[in-house]
Amino acid sequence: MATRSTIPTALFLFALLATTGAALEAAEANPPAEGFDLEGSDPRALEIADRVMLGLGGREAWDETRFLTWSFFGRRRHVWDKQSGDIRIEGVDRETERPYLILMNLHDKQGRAWKDGAPVTDSAELAEMLEYGESVWINDSYWMFMPYKLKDSGVTLKYLGKGTMQDGRSAEILQLTFEAVGRTPQNKYKVYVADDSGLIEQWDYYSDSKDAEPQLSSPWHNWQRYGRILLSDNRGERGHTDVAVLNELPPEVLSSPEPVDWQALIP
Repeated sequence: MATRSTIPTALFLFALLATTGAALEAAEANPPAEGFDLEGSDPRALEIADRVMLGLGGREAWDETRFLTWSFFGRRRHVWDKQSGDIRIEGVDRETERPYLILMNLHDKQGRAWKDGAPVTDSAELAEMLEYGESVWINDSYWMFMPYKLKDSGVTLKYLGKGTMQDGRSAEILQLTFEAVGRTPQNKYKVYVADDSGLIEQWDYYSDSKDAEPQLSSPWHNWQRYGRILLSDNRGERGHTDVAVLNELPPEVLSSPEPVDWQALIP
């Protein structure tokens, strides 16, 4: 009897140690950003966040991905150099229907802007354009890259248990709240990690963390591989387009107002 009971126990302990070891390895491979609320976050939520990162390609692949481009719901196109912080934003003003271009650096907030092809030279107007550029980049990049930012600065991550997504599939639910980061730190998100794919496939957005009901719920579907990472472009009734990860980028894309040949740039 002792022999029979010892074997399953040993197997169980071996499996437990293997699982624990894998979790520790995943956590070490995905360290939290400086300012992440590690103490206030749930261990189960951290474990799931690390697993999500592995499913997306891994932290190393994300960190080493340099040039990304996408069009945010057909409103504006972004090009981002993750290494330098340089960005290019092209769009059309909704009120004036005038095209604009912003070239700036996210780290020092310096840059240039153009309207209707003419440089913005007034210092106050330029400052307004650069602030706008940073704001839309914060918003649009979150709609594109949120699953990679579960352990970002200012985030507290909670585990809310199991639930069902809009499409009927089961998922584990994480809650993200924020402290003194971004333009809207009062926001709250619930993200659904699908049991079958292991990826985030829905989020619920709350404009205020105290709200009982979300302002919107949106799927995160059509995960595809770009370079070494996975990205999703389907948000239900809306979607991102022109999504690409580039190994190289002509320097003038992020430094010159000259039009870009996007067809030649993106295979």
